[in-house]
Amino acid sequence: MANILNIETSTEVCSVALTSEGQVLDHRENYEGQTHATMLSQYVKEMLDYARSREIKLDAIAVSIGPGSYTGLRIGLSEAKGLAFGLDVPIIGVNTLQLLVVSTMFNHFIEEENVLYVPMIDARRMEVYTAAYNSALQAVLEPQAMILDEHSFEDLLQQGHTLVLMGNGSDKARQVLTHDRVRFVEGIKPVAVDMMALAEKAYRENNFIDVAYSSPLYLKEFQATKPKNPILGL
Repeated sequence: MANILNIETSTEVCSVALTSEGQVLDHRENYEGQTHATMLSQYVKEMLDYARSREIKLDAIAVSIGPGSYTGLRIGLSEAKGLAFGLDVPIIGVNTLQLLVVSTMFNHFIEEENVLYVPMIDARRMEVYTAAYNSALQAVLEPQAMILDEHSFEDLLQQGHTLVLMGNGSDKARQVLTHDRVRFVEGIKPVAVDMMALAEKAYRENNFIDVAYSSPLYLKEFQATKPKNPILGL
């Protein structure tokens, strides 16, 4: 039996869940955005208190490794590393795009053939972090940063696939992807309770990331906004 503390901070949602063999024992979620730095440690403490009060020993920490918000991913992974060092347990890295697909599979039955799941995370302007997965969660299109236009995913559509889009970046796709085999699933967000299946599978397979040297899956370099000169206005 694996007792896993799951941490998800890749988007505007900050969430933590304590899971064990297919069951969610306790969880916390905040959808207000920009609260990761203040709320995550408190949520983790509450989960640890819950575990101690019931003599539950943690076997691993699972954390979303991206892609997603640069700041959110750093906060989540830093918290996970600190816990892993302190508790002497391994870290499981959960791909955020796969997490969105699993959430969709669990909550929505897609009654079509040749379906590919296309998760999208907002990445500025018309750009998204995306990939395409089949029903076995195998990548048909590898995770990448993509600028959306009317030709996006053209090859997959020409091959006869139905594309099921979800995530906070999929609203951008509505503006340009009007093909009759493009479907949109609303309300799918990456949250810690949905990490359970991926985290438990990774634990069974001893698929862990390096506690000291692992880093988030950014997919593109961070681009900081240069502040204007208050005198020159530049």
